[in-house]
Amino acid sequence: MFFEYPHLLWLLAVPVLLLALYIFRELSGRRPHFRVSAMAPWKVRGGSALQVLRHFPVALRTVALVMIVICIARPRSSSEVETINSEGIDIVLAMDVSTSMLAKDFKPDRINAAKDIAIEFISQRPTDRMGIVVFAAESYTQCPLTTDRATLINLMKELETGLIEDGTAIGNGLATSIARLKDSDARSKVVILLTDGVNNCGEISPQTAASLAGNYGIRVYTVGVGAKGTAPYPVMTPWGLEYQNLPVEIDEKLLQEVSSQTGGRYFRATDNTKLAEIYSEINEMEKTRTTIDSFPVYKDMFMGYALVALFCLIAELTVRLLLRRTC
Repeated sequence: MFFEYPHLLWLLAVPVLLLALYIFRELSGRRPHFRVSAMAPWKVRGGSALQVLRHFPVALRTVALVMIVICIARPRSSSEVETINSEGIDIVLAMDVSTSMLAKDFKPDRINAAKDIAIEFISQRPTDRMGIVVFAAESYTQCPLTTDRATLINLMKELETGLIEDGTAIGNGLATSIARLKDSDARSKVVILLTDGVNNCGEISPQTAASLAGNYGIRVYTVGVGAKGTAPYPVMTPWGLEYQNLPVEIDEKLLQEVSSQTGGRYFRATDNTKLAEIYSEINEMEKTRTTIDSFPVYKDMFMGYALVALFCLIAELTVRLLLRRTC
């Protein structure tokens, strides 16, 4: 046990001085008195007990003052020690938001299925820093690395197609993700890149971006999203937006190359269930356990002293009332 404000313990001199002053008065015989013609009316049985009892209020008040001083000095304990294990990983989710992500081979469509499953993934990793990068013909950071899960999930929900020029710039999306992670001092740095197409635009090639990721020690997991064969894609016609079954084209060879070059893996998701399983597998693979230094857990201990002080004050009042009635 220790005191948060030990200098306040000097206040203990106050009850000690008051007690010393009381004892001095008792020993010197300087007590209030008055003269009477005879002692008979004033004699009561048990007088010796009352002589002792009359000192109790002072003793109780002294103890109460001592307890109050100890309380305001704030006694605390640090005997309990707690250790926390956490997952020290920085993760960027790179999401394709091209119009092809509106295809209906996932429920309700690719982009909404990807958002829902990514949100579940975010919720399962409360101790990691995570960020979001989106790309189509260009790329930008939707959310920088953060541990604020509420903000991260809200920004993930806001993702939609049509905000930037249409296309699939896989290299740009990966390069933007690398820019968010390259200065990180985390033990493990990861990009989970999700796309449903073929790299067809952008200033940086996926191979160049993968080389940069390898140089910075960033692992890249790539996820190809799309059913086998054909899928209902949105197509603009003279009569408005219609869905037509078109061949699913994913450059799996490129995505496998990007992953293998950085020490990651390529996954193919053909439906919602498979996509959820992929995120779950990545979640299990990426667990670099780090131990945060142990730290003391402080506990305030003033309550016991406060209760003793309260008891003494109540007892003092009770004794004084009893003495008045007896005398």
